[in-house]
Amino acid sequence: MMPVALAISPHLDDAAFSAGGTLARLGAQGWQVVMATVFTASVANPQGFALACQLDKGLGPHVDYMALRRSEDCFATEALGIEAPVHLPFREAPHRGYASAPELFSELRPDDSVGLNLADAFERLVADTQPDLILAPQAVGGHVDHVQVVRAFRAAQPPLPVLWWRDFPYTVRDAAPKQPLRHLFEPYPEWMVRFGAEAERRKAEACAAYASQIGFQFGGAEGLRERLAAEDGIERFRVQGKLPDGILD
Repeated sequence: MMPVALAISPHLDDAAFSAGGTLARLGAQGWQVVMATVFTASVANPQGFALACQLDKGLGPHVDYMALRRSEDCFATEALGIEAPVHLPFREAPHRGYASAPELFSELRPDDSVGLNLADAFERLVADTQPDLILAPQAVGGHVDHVQVVRAFRAAQPPLPVLWWRDFPYTVRDAAPKQPLRHLFEPYPEWMVRFGAEAERRKAEACAAYASQIGFQFGGAEGLRERLAAEDGIERFRVQGKLPDGILD
């Protein structure tokens, strides 16, 4: 039976940016790789900061921003050579009361109760996919959506092993990026995955598929290429549990 890897991505780009080479490598090794993104729901008639988040990317108010991003995600999984993506129906932080960019990287709002629903959704997702390996974020950078995902996923008591990835590009935006959940991951050993030219090519193509985000995140396609080249075909994780023998050596 084909082994299953499940990647839990907060947003429609996080898994590819942070662990795309590893996902491509697993797919090439014969794994069934399921990339599930949490915050993908379309919201009609966005207002305020939520609307600004698409206007500043050159997308007018009548564009279904999340539908566009979901389609980009489908192209990304094709580029990685893995299964079609899974999209969970939760709203991003700007639609949950976070009203500015600084608030996205501040403390969780007291009225942001999405984590309760996330834990139930993660339990169902794990039951449906029966993964042999899980990949998930450490919430490096401190984005509130990433923090909610980590807290809820841990509350769901996922089966081991888990590869907790370092959230790129937040890892390279500051010399000492914010790590609000560092204490949870420091006990776990570090693990470095190096992938070859084919997986590196697939990752680059997958990241470029998120065209609506590249200007904002990297300043354009050339900036993306430079950032990926600087990573030198390596992705870094913390490992919780024992990895299956012979994978990602």
